[in-house]
Amino acid sequence: MRKESSSLVLSLINTVWHKFYLSLLLTLLCGSSLFAQSPTLQDSLQRLKYTFSQFGNETWEFIKQPTKWDGGDWLKIGLISAATFLVIETADQPARDAVLRDGKYDANGLFIPESQKYYKSVPIEFGRMWGELYAPVVLFGGFALHSLIMDDIGTRKIAYEIGQASLYAGAVTFLLKTAIGRARPYMEEGKTSFHPFSSLLIQDYHSIPGGHTTAAFVLSTVLSRNAKPVWLKVLAYVPAVLTFVSRVYQDKHWASDDLFGGALGYFIATWVVDIHENNESLVEMSSIYPISFRIALN
Repeated sequence: MRKESSSLVLSLINTVWHKFYLSLLLTLLCGSSLFAQSPTLQDSLQRLKYTFSQFGNETWEFIKQPTKWDGGDWLKIGLISAATFLVIETADQPARDAVLRDGKYDANGLFIPESQKYYKSVPIEFGRMWGELYAPVVLFGGFALHSLIMDDIGTRKIAYEIGQASLYAGAVTFLLKTAIGRARPYMEEGKTSFHPFSSLLIQDYHSIPGGHTTAAFVLSTVLSRNAKPVWLKVLAYVPAVLTFVSRVYQDKHWASDDLFGGALGYFIATWVVDIHENNESLVEMSSIYPISFRIALN
């Protein structure tokens, strides 16, 4: 009786979560008026055609960015690296231990993969799907179709930035994964097992940076930066946070992998949006905190 009651509660929770995230996805895909641009920005966007030639020019600028970094930029990279190292040393193993405690073990005392109670729950699965390769394709297609039908330069900009930032992030992530060669947690080699340049295709040693979380923060950052109401700017990051949690909970990544991946996705998407909106490439945060600050990226 107690088991049936518990199953009923879990089923109800999953149903509620499912409806919530379906509503969120529909809002992001269909609520084009929520992504409206200011008249001044609309005028500047009209001068941008979002063509292949523009993409080529901007890609070359993206490739050259490391040669333009100054002391402040290297400081940011150092802080992100230090934070990643700190999480490796203090949080990676405790976080994984918590995940393993939520699972089951066989007769030999070995952990059974995918046995965690909430492994297939809607929030965890939604987070995983937000970071899959098809997520930017779906969102790109939705905004691109809207821009073609409605002749809307604003949604064309969003589609372009989703595709552009996703391609940049994918390339950078693959290069770093291959160069670092960190073993995934399920390999049972420990948090400090690295095999640099050991394989181009074997995913078992492509743990850091977390690819799903990088992609998820690219999507959420582009949507947040283009959203009009503050509540939607904040809400756009909910799926990305779930991706972070899901990849750790499903034992696919260490927490530090996703921290580094999230930062990578955020800054790449920010750079892409900035080059279309101003000439200074600034990160501005003032909508959800009582303070406002701007950080130059180049």
